[in-house]
Amino acid sequence: MPLIVADIGSKAKKRFTTFFTDEIRNPNTREAYFRAACQFFSWCENHRLAVESIESYHVSTYIEELLKDKSKPTVKQHLAALRMLFDWLVVGQVVPNNPAHAVRGPKHVVREGLTPILDTDEMKELLAAIDIRSVVGLRDRALISVMAATFGRVDAAVGMNVTDYYPEGKHWKVRLSEKNDKVITMPVQHKLEKYLDEYIAAVGGVDAFPFETITDERDRTKTKKAKNKPLFLTTRGRSAVLTDRRMSRIDAWRMVKRRARKAGVNIAISNHSFRGAGITNYLENGGDLLEAQRMAGHADPRTTRLYDRRQQEITRGEVEKITLLG
Repeated sequence: MPLIVADIGSKAKKRFTTFFTDEIRNPNTREAYFRAACQFFSWCENHRLAVESIESYHVSTYIEELLKDKSKPTVKQHLAALRMLFDWLVVGQVVPNNPAHAVRGPKHVVREGLTPILDTDEMKELLAAIDIRSVVGLRDRALISVMAATFGRVDAAVGMNVTDYYPEGKHWKVRLSEKNDKVITMPVQHKLEKYLDEYIAAVGGVDAFPFETITDERDRTKTKKAKNKPLFLTTRGRSAVLTDRRMSRIDAWRMVKRRARKAGVNIAISNHSFRGAGITNYLENGGDLLEAQRMAGHADPRTTRLYDRRQQEITRGEVEKITLLG
């Protein structure tokens, strides 16, 4: 709790807290907005400003200082956090007006995606470099493949439960819980099915995941049913022993960095790289942009296009048309 907020009293403290608990549902947004708010109020404390005395020009000055060492998207996110927070405080009658409302953020137009991605050959090399003689290697290959073959965000992938990989008729499906409460259900690509099956078999099969006993109240018969237990499990320290705890996106990020380093990948890939790699590969093979949008859970096809890198490569032939240098 920032000191200058706590100094106002219990009403302000409660309103500040409920902004993050009641107003923001996405945990990643909640974390980012909380950091942004604390950083701004820390800046205000250093400049001896009370919450009630903050004016629009104070916010503008803060934004200008942020732009010196932070990217435009980050600064826009900080400003969005302050606008929402002060709106919440105004409604709660903690402050009389919103000092961030009139402040304009930096202009930032995105036409091309910036997330580094792997091409098809690089992706195959990365997967081939994973040592699958242990259950950890099989887990890592399966998790990376889920992100690439379903276009799923890392939170949706590590958020999968055992029951989110299930048969329907002769085929298997996966269920991913994406942003804004979207649930994406899709058939499993045949290689992904193989990788998931081999990982689950190495754990000990579906029966190795924790089960619960369900008692039918009518005839008192008992059956076993899979609990909503995590599909992708953490390891115990540096061992190859899995725990019963779910991997986090940070666990996945560390795993991806480790696997990329061992595979000799020389670009700074992240969890999100596999989403872009999957979409680009799908479109290169004749996939439809609107289908890619639906599979990725994007509300706007322009967002999907940011992941399409087919037209971003400038060829040597094109630059050789510049002849003014001799």
